[in-house]
Amino acid sequence: MQIGDVKETVVMALDTLRTNKLRSGLTILGIVIGVMTVIIISSVVNGLNSRVEDLVKSLGSNVLFVFRFPVFGQRPTTEMLTRKQLTYDDAMAMRDLPHVVAVSPALQYTDNTAPGRAGVTAIKGGGKSMQGTILEGDTPAQKDVSELDLREGRFFNEGDQERAAEVTVLGSDTADGLFPGQSAVGKEIQAAGMVFTVVGVLEKQKQAFGGGKNPQDNHAYFPITTFHYMHPEQLDYWITLKYDDPKYRSLVEDELTELLRRRRKVANAAPDNFAIFGTDSLTRLWNNITSGLFLLLVALSSVALLVGGVGVMNIMLVSVTERTREIGIRKAIGATKQTILTQFTLEAMTLCAVGGIIGLCAGSAVAVGVSFLFPAALSSLWMVVAFLSSCGIGLVFGIYPAWKAANLNPIEALRYE
Repeated sequence: MQIGDVKETVVMALDTLRTNKLRSGLTILGIVIGVMTVIIISSVVNGLNSRVEDLVKSLGSNVLFVFRFPVFGQRPTTEMLTRKQLTYDDAMAMRDLPHVVAVSPALQYTDNTAPGRAGVTAIKGGGKSMQGTILEGDTPAQKDVSELDLREGRFFNEGDQERAAEVTVLGSDTADGLFPGQSAVGKEIQAAGMVFTVVGVLEKQKQAFGGGKNPQDNHAYFPITTFHYMHPEQLDYWITLKYDDPKYRSLVEDELTELLRRRRKVANAAPDNFAIFGTDSLTRLWNNITSGLFLLLVALSSVALLVGGVGVMNIMLVSVTERTREIGIRKAIGATKQTILTQFTLEAMTLCAVGGIIGLCAGSAVAVGVSFLFPAALSSLWMVVAFLSSCGIGLVFGIYPAWKAANLNPIEALRYE
């Protein structure tokens, strides 16, 4: 077919749409829904991926976490749960390893007796109370290791730790909840039956998902020595280690493994009884989760597109029947089978392309609306994939009606009423 014939075919397909608006609209509805599904889900996943990437970057690419069992990606076994806990001395020994710039051992308190382990009053101050506040004991190195930014005041120092000073640094939500509209620095708060002076307040921390409060902002940090007086029963250390350059990760990890195996007296043939992992563990876990979302995307959009394809095939078969005489006339004046086949295939693809364009516009509008409530970002790649898929459906499901039209007997077609 010549370019002019292609244009004529597309115009005829659009005329068919305009002539039978309701029938055509219902026909391409499946295509519209399928494309919308692809755009909306891919936008949400793309937005969440961006948030997770930002969160991982904020944690740092030169940070390692050490705990007695893996935290991300697998359920701990009984053997893991009964392992010997890491100690403060283990963390101090790590500071002497090559390329290590800072190490911070941390302890956290959670009220395991509370239903759902949340909703208990953990901290009071200014005549108000905060529920579900995370109480954490740290060394002064925590500020540098986790790159915590202060909104006001200071972080506790070595002197505070040495004398087990009754001072604390609050998360932004904790400070705003206890002392709304005023500075929390210098104020007193109560936690674990003790009174503490607030010396600093942190900036809001990044979170992967928008909407709601970030639990890390409802936080109270204490010198590790002070925390021992608050909750002496808490001895399960989580150690965060920062090294100077990401390219030395393998070396640092090998040195760290050797150190811990020696300190924990692990036999040569025995596996490690501890876990070392980086921020890439979060990325791998998230990728495993999103792979399931993409399978859902493919399943939902495939069903809708197949339903739309069946509808397109149906309307094209009806169109062939209605235009039998026209096909006979075209063949009588010299139109070949190839011409008729191409014409009806292009008509089917045009119908699906129109459905794809409507689906792109509707899906984009919904994704933009969702972005105000939830992380979402349009993906140009998936928009192209969705549109090409709609055109592909038109090609696949338009072949049989086009073949049927191309193989009509011209004499019988001319006699058709």
